[in-house]
Amino acid sequence: VDPMSALKSYGADAIRWYFYINSAPWLPNRFHVKAVQEGQRKFMGTLWNTYAFFVLYANIDGFDPTAYKLEYDKLPVMDKWLLSKLNSVVREVDNCLDTYHIPEAGRALDDFVDELSNWYVRRCRERFWAKGMEQDKINAYMTLYTALVTVSKLAAPMIPFMTEDIYRNLVCSVDASAPESVHLCDFPVCDESMIDTDLEQNMDEVLNIVVIGRACRNEANIKQRQPLARMFVKCEKELSEFYREIIEDELNVKTIEFRDDVASFTDYTFKPNFKTLGKRFGGKINAVKELLLGLDGVKAMAELKGDGHVTVVLDGVNEQIEEADLVIETKKVEGFVTGEDHGITVVMDTNLTPELIEEGYVREVISKVQTMRKEADFEVMDHITLYVSGNDKIADIVKKNEAQICRIVLASGVVYGAAEGSVKDWNLNGEDVTLGVKKN
Repeated sequence: VDPMSALKSYGADAIRWYFYINSAPWLPNRFHVKAVQEGQRKFMGTLWNTYAFFVLYANIDGFDPTAYKLEYDKLPVMDKWLLSKLNSVVREVDNCLDTYHIPEAGRALDDFVDELSNWYVRRCRERFWAKGMEQDKINAYMTLYTALVTVSKLAAPMIPFMTEDIYRNLVCSVDASAPESVHLCDFPVCDESMIDTDLEQNMDEVLNIVVIGRACRNEANIKQRQPLARMFVKCEKELSEFYREIIEDELNVKTIEFRDDVASFTDYTFKPNFKTLGKRFGGKINAVKELLLGLDGVKAMAELKGDGHVTVVLDGVNEQIEEADLVIETKKVEGFVTGEDHGITVVMDTNLTPELIEEGYVREVISKVQTMRKEADFEVMDHITLYVSGNDKIADIVKKNEAQICRIVLASGVVYGAAEGSVKDWNLNGEDVTLGVKKN
């Protein structure tokens, strides 16, 4: 591989990041273009997009980080969680680099930036959209600002050019007394007082539940924008109301119920393993088969897990049959989907009422209008007129929920039966409709 050609194609930072995260520096290393591109997209792209998000709204609000302080006691739980994770990753990266565990340091940064963007920023976006500069908005700005500046310093030895850009714009542009380069700054030091292990563990539990819940939705082929009535969770400890609300919002579920047992949502069918039980029971194997098929699946599974066998009565004799001698089939209860991982079981109720279906259409309309705003290059705060035509059912749903839709998409009003401005045809859950957006 010609180094200059690779540097010209992908940039020095992407090449450096690939070598840092791929393997220890003293090990032989094959060069993989796809891995370079993946790191460029996943870590560097995510970091840059998060930085760009902050800059966009900070410019809109004229936010000056030197005019405020990060007041820990005033912070909500999400901000305290991010600062705890940030200081944990400072400690981990520092320890890894100190002991020459280079790829581990890179992966710790990679994981943190992923959670910063795909969890913290996504969960807190609306805080940056709030009017004025109330304390909650200041908290969000200062927490994200602190994370971005700290990450730029942490990652500076690995991706020196991007981190220099981020640092100089975020710090030097507002603080003349700051070092003029990120490479002249002290390396970040972990603030142990900000690390809350319980908070991090609880949020990890939330993230695991959300991932399993999304998998359940995918299995049931139900879009994220379609609200569901309820879900059930079995895990080691029941989470507080704050975490419940996060899960409900993330999975678009009305209520979450923690249970010690969710076995009733899954049934089991037991059949004999003919290879082993055929030798044992000979001509009576079909009778054993009928006995196994007649078992209460949930009770039999509980017995199998508790005692290591199931018991059937054959010709007045108790016969104990172990798991290795059984073929067990899992049967989902109609209207429910179950997922398991990390010792957590999630059950989603996929039954849809007319009210839930209508709410799903409202969310689809909002999503499509927001997409059209972006495609039309409207500014974040531009107000629009919304047009709906070509489908009476969708028009009726929009009329019923007009205030909510207008508030979210910044529409001053809705015109029915016509389409002006940027116009596009959509299929919303099987319903064809034409939408238009026009800047006021």
